[in-house]
This record gives sequence, structure tokens and C-alpha cells, in this order.
Amino acid sequence: MRGESNSGDTPFVYLDHSATTPVDQRVAEVVYRTMLDGWGNPSSRYHKAGEAKLILETAREQVAGVMNAEPKDVFFTSGGTEADNLALKGVMRLAAREGRGRHLVVSAVEHSAVLKAAKALEEEGFRLTVLPVNGEGFVEVDALASAIEKDTVLVSVMHVNNEIGSIQPIERLGGLCRERGVLFHTDAVQSYGKVPLDVRAMPLDLVSVSSHKIYGPKGVGALYVRPGVELLPVQHGGGQEKGVRTGTENTPGIAGFGAAAEICGREMADEAARLSGWRDRFLGWVREAVEGEVIVNGSLERRLPGNLNLRFPGVEGESLMLALDLDGIAVSTGSACSSASTEPSHVLLALGLSEAEAHSSIRFTLGRSNDEQGLKYAAERVAYHVNRLRAMAW
Repeated sequence: MRGESNSGDTPFVYLDHSATTPVDQRVAEVVYRTMLDGWGNPSSRYHKAGEAKLILETAREQVAGVMNAEPKDVFFTSGGTEADNLALKGVMRLAAREGRGRHLVVSAVEHSAVLKAAKALEEEGFRLTVLPVNGEGFVEVDALASAIEKDTVLVSVMHVNNEIGSIQPIERLGGLCRERGVLFHTDAVQSYGKVPLDVRAMPLDLVSVSSHKIYGPKGVGALYVRPGVELLPVQHGGGQEKGVRTGTENTPGIAGFGAAAEICGREMADEAARLSGWRDRFLGWVREAVEGEVIVNGSLERRLPGNLNLRFPGVEGESLMLALDLDGIAVSTGSACSSASTEPSHVLLALGLSEAEAHSSIRFTLGRSNDEQGLKYAAERVAYHVNRLRAMAW
């Protein structure tokens, strides 16, 4: 980020915006003000509580507006992980209770919040089908059509992949589900506020979103539930959020989420164009300076604007990441939620890459803080370390 440094004269270049984003100053001011002035419990009935309730409902309108939803259909959670778990477990358990089916379909490249929730349901006795993807990371409509069975209740395919940025054809996938009478959930944590998402125009039944991916505070998310779709809550208590997600709401965090959503909605088109341009320039600079192959994992055409996942054959991604960190450059070898694992990325393996190829990959994700100076510096250091590590290996 501009103005920040690691130590001495080493600049700090943050290229891991898919893991989390720094809180926008405008958002931080809203959170701080709410903590001081809007501290009432929105479920109480006196004046101070009414102030908090108004803050809560204003944020609900802001969060709903970015995906063209009715505010009443948006339920606040502690984040995208809880929203995913609530969608899958809530829908499947209710369907089983009512005898409507026990079959769930998810894609092989889902976030761990969806994959592990699906596996937990499988352990409860539900049937699970994991859809393969093609070499660019996309779920093919024919594969989904073949996977849907008579007792299929829910299909979950993420809108944008957190590692390779692929934008799934959710209009076609969701449309097929609607034709077959199957509910469709999408994890839109990576796409919300960055690319268009319209729950009225798209065949979506449940949508998970998160605050900290759009320059808002951590610990806040939401689940959109289409009118008429019912689910069982996964926790019980005072009945907040219409009983869908009970528990006293995190009003300051939710206020920040609302502010972040409103800013993203207003700046989305310009930001997407800016990030696409910088991403392509950064790729060009890296390719120009690196000796040998630089391979893009996934599609460059149907991809989130700020996402770039690169493979450097002959280079161990972990070594490159650590070397860049010493240079003040923050990148990732995969999902932040599994960054402590030495296992290869399940997303890259699903594309058909070998373990060695997956281990030679690095994810660069750009955001508001990035500029030409920082990106040129990062590209130069990437090339230096790739060339150095290849020379050592060969």
C-alpha cells in the first residue's frame, strides 16, 4: 500500500487481496462512529436500541443493493463461512426432514467452507456428488445435467473461484437447476462488489457474501435467501435475523459492511477496468523479465479483474513466496484458509495439474492499494527470484 514500508527503504506491496482486504478509511470511520454512538442492542425497544436498529437496517439495504436484492431477504452472519454452512446444512436438513431428498451436488473447486460442509453432511448420511471442472476451471453444464437426480435438493457452485479467479457460468448452471426444480446456491464471496451480481436477473436461490473481501471489517457476512426458500437454522437462541441466524448482531461490523458495499457498488465498473489493466501489465512485465516459461492457471478471458495465478515450472512456489515476503511483497500459494497446509491446491489439482505443477504456482491478487510503482517493483523481484531459483535447481 502507498506510504507503507516493511523496514528501512523496502516498500510493502500487497498482492493478496483475495485473502483479505485492508479496511477502507471511509469504512473504518463508520465502524468507529457506530461503536461509540450506535452501541445499543437492536433487539431492545427503547430509543437507544432504535438507533442501533436503524443502523442495522440501513446496512441491510446497502448490502442488498449491490446484488439487487430486497433487504428483507438478506440475513447477516459472521462471515462467508457461516453463510455457506447455513445455506447447505439448513436446506439439506430441512429437505431430509420433509422427505424431499438427500442428494447434494458441489463443484470440485469450491472453497473449503462449502466442501467441508458438504463432507459433514455426507457423514450425516446425505449423498454427495462432487462435479469435475475442465482445464480452465469451469463447471460444464452437461456435467451438472448428468449429476442431477430425482432426489437432488441443492447444487452449490461458486461464482468466482478464490484461487484462479474463474467466473463460473452461474446463469446457465442456475437456469438448469431451476428447470429441474433444484435449488441453486452460489458462494459469491470473491465476486460480490467486484463484478455484476443480480439476484433478480440471475437464477439464484441462495447467495453467500462477505465483508472483509470488499475493504470492510472481518467477522461479518450475509446470506441472501430467495423468497419461498426455507431452511433450518444451524444455531438457536433469541430469534434475531427472523430466526434464520439467531444471536445479537455485530452492529458496528455490519455498519462497516454496509458502507463497504455501497462504496464498491458505486466504484465497481471503474475499479474493474483499472484492475484488469494493471493485471495485464503486471503479467507482461513478469513474462518479459523471467527467463523461461510463465504459465497462467485458468482462463484470462472469464476471470476476476484483479486475479492472476501463475505457474513457474522448476520453481517451488513456497520458496518464491517466502523470498518475496523478505522483499516486502505479499502473495499466496493458494487459499488463505489453507495456507498453513503443505498439501497442493485442490483447485489446481482439479484442473488436471500434477502435484509438482500445483506446488510451482503463485496467486497474485490486486486491489485498491496497487499502483504502477509497486507493481513494477513486484514484477522485477518476481523475475529476479524465479531466475535465481531456476539457476540453482538446474
